[in-house]
Amino acid sequence: MTPQIVFYILIGIIIVKFIVDTFLDSLNAKHFNDSIPKELEGVYNPEEYLKSQAYKKENYQFSLLTSLFSIITTLLFFAFDGFAVVDSMAKSFTNNTILITLIFFGVIAFASDILTLPFSYYKTFVIEERFGFNKMSIKTFVFDKIKGWLMLLIVGGGILALITWFYQLTTSYFWLYAWTFISFFTLFMNLFYSKLIVPLFNKQTPLEEGELKETIESFATKIGFKLHNIFVIDGSKRSTKANAYFSGFGSQKRITLFDTLINDLETNEIVAVLAHEVGHYKRKHIIYNLLLSIILTGFTLFILSLLVGNATLSQALNVATPSFHIGMIAFGVLYSPISEITSLFMNALSRKFEYQADNYAKENFEAESLISSLKKLSKNSLSNLTPHPLYVKIHYSHPTLYQRVLNLKK
Repeated sequence: MTPQIVFYILIGIIIVKFIVDTFLDSLNAKHFNDSIPKELEGVYNPEEYLKSQAYKKENYQFSLLTSLFSIITTLLFFAFDGFAVVDSMAKSFTNNTILITLIFFGVIAFASDILTLPFSYYKTFVIEERFGFNKMSIKTFVFDKIKGWLMLLIVGGGILALITWFYQLTTSYFWLYAWTFISFFTLFMNLFYSKLIVPLFNKQTPLEEGELKETIESFATKIGFKLHNIFVIDGSKRSTKANAYFSGFGSQKRITLFDTLINDLETNEIVAVLAHEVGHYKRKHIIYNLLLSIILTGFTLFILSLLVGNATLSQALNVATPSFHIGMIAFGVLYSPISEITSLFMNALSRKFEYQADNYAKENFEAESLISSLKKLSKNSLSNLTPHPLYVKIHYSHPTLYQRVLNLKK
């Protein structure tokens, strides 16, 4: 296969993905005005429903604009040999392969982030602001961006440098070393992410004494669940939207509640959400997700090892000498159809896990409290109550509110 044919295959994959995504978004948008199912009546009053419709439509139009901008800039970058230009620039600074790789991906990542910065700003300070969600200050926005860049530089750069070094040492077997390292790193992050990373962006405090903590402890005692780490995170620092999540396992397990969740829900509703999160732990979803993530990472790295040194891939991007970083770019595009398939599988599994966690909350606490909490959370985030079924299958990691309510009422 000639480099030119490979180039057209890469371009074709990018264009097909854009067309499919745009079609799915359009299909979903046609259902924005569908009548609300009887089971969900009362989630919105007429005024709130109109507001939710406006929010969905504005986000849809904004998404069209950003995706159009993204594909145009991507295609121009391919057409004008952008990767070859950055590769040449990186090589002009050093002969060290690892540094070349870091400079190459650093320039592309930073340039991409700068180009999309106006869209990120508009999304936060215009759309989210207009609909009453944004609580972020300009200062927080800027510092979040700087912290994100530093994290990418230190953590992302460190991992990339190590994987490049493995490739230099072992070539075709580098994937085994990279897989081993990433597996241990993933396990470490699962255990300590909330302790090490979250505090860089948010303040976490132990849940204070009171009715809520007493009710939670009573529930934990009832189900025989040792729960000493319940934290409240200052989500209201950035948005009015609420959330809760379970992280870690063993002695490092913890439940984190957003302060917005505590403000929006009644005590029993909060405990019902917590029961759902405990359900994920009791059903070993965290372990399953971790193992599947490690397996998929190994599979991806193995496929990468078969293609990354291919001269044709580098030549397709107008780089004469094969290199690890250019091979990774071409591989990333070629692998994207497989990635879509694995994502489809992972989303289906995730939705199954959500049903199981809901069932655990229903069996061990109160179905009605969980239903009312889900309805309130959907209302407060102006969620789409009538998404297209195909869009749900491809993009949703959680069942729809309608599906969850039907399941909880069984």
